[in-house]
Amino acid sequence: MRKKIPLIIGIVLALISAYLIKVYTDRERGVVLDEANKKLQKIQAEQVSILVAAKDLPKGAVVGKDSVDAMIISNQYVQPQVATSLDRVAGMVAAVPISKGEQITLNKFIPARDVVSTSNSLAMATPIGKRAVTISVDSISAVGGMIRPGDYVDVVAMLSVPATNAQGKQVTQITSVSLFQNVLVLAIGQDISTSGQQGAGESRYKKEEKKLDSSAITLALNPNEANLLGFVQDQGKIRLVLRSPADAKIESTQPVSWDSLFQYLIPPEVIEARNRQPKETKPDSFVEIYRGLKKEEFPITNK
Repeated sequence: MRKKIPLIIGIVLALISAYLIKVYTDRERGVVLDEANKKLQKIQAEQVSILVAAKDLPKGAVVGKDSVDAMIISNQYVQPQVATSLDRVAGMVAAVPISKGEQITLNKFIPARDVVSTSNSLAMATPIGKRAVTISVDSISAVGGMIRPGDYVDVVAMLSVPATNAQGKQVTQITSVSLFQNVLVLAIGQDISTSGQQGAGESRYKKEEKKLDSSAITLALNPNEANLLGFVQDQGKIRLVLRSPADAKIESTQPVSWDSLFQYLIPPEVIEARNRQPKETKPDSFVEIYRGLKKEEFPITNK
C-alpha cells in the first residue's frame, strides 16, 4: 500500500496540473477573443458603405439599380457629398462622365427635372419608378411655407386610431405616425423649378398665382406609398418635416400617442417609485360614536 501512495499522489498532481492548464488556456483564449472583437469593432467604426459606379456612365446617363454598386471603404477615403443610398441618386442624370468604380457623389449629378426645366413638364421631372402625388397642407405643416422643389422631406400623419381603454371600452386615440422618410418634393403648386427664379416670358401675375397655390405640394412616391398616402389623407392630417439634402438616413421611429408622450416626459424610475408606495386601505366597517353633536368613527379590525 505504501508503494502505491507516491503513484496516487502523482496522479492527483497530474489531474490538478491539467485542470490549471485548461483554466489558463481558456482565460488566454478569452483575452484573445476580446482583443479581436475590439479590433473588429474599431475597423467597422472606421468604415462606411458608399455607392460606386457599376459601369462607365456617360454624361446624361440616368441612374438606375444597375448603375451603382455598394462598397465598404475606410472613412479617410470617402469623398465629400458621397451617396450612401440609391434613393438619393435614383433617377438623377450624370452631369459629367463617370468611370466604373468611381465614387458616386451628389455634385456629379443633377435632377432629371433640371434637364427638362424648359419644358415645364412634371411628368419628365418624376424619377423612374416613382409617382407624382399631390397633397394639400397648410403653411405650418409645410415648415412655414419654406419647402422648395428639390428638397427632401419626411411625411408624418396625425390619425385617430381605435383603442381600448382601461374599462375595456372602444375609444379613439390621436396618434402621430411617421409614414415615409427621405421623400423628394417635385413641385410647389405649379412650380417645378429648383432655382425659384421667374421663367422667361412668365408674367408677374402668373408668378403670384403660383404663390397662392403653394399649399399644394407634389411628392415623388412609389406606387405602394402613393396608395397608402391616398388612404391616410382621408383619415387624418398630413405634416411635412424638412431634412438636410446631405442626410438620406432612414431612422427607426415609433408611433406617438398620449401614453408614449407621458412615458417620455416622466422618467421610468419615478413611475416605479410611485408604484412601490403603499396604498392606504380603508377598514371594511367602523363604529360611529356621538358625543353631543360631535361624531367620531372608530374602525373595527378583525384579528
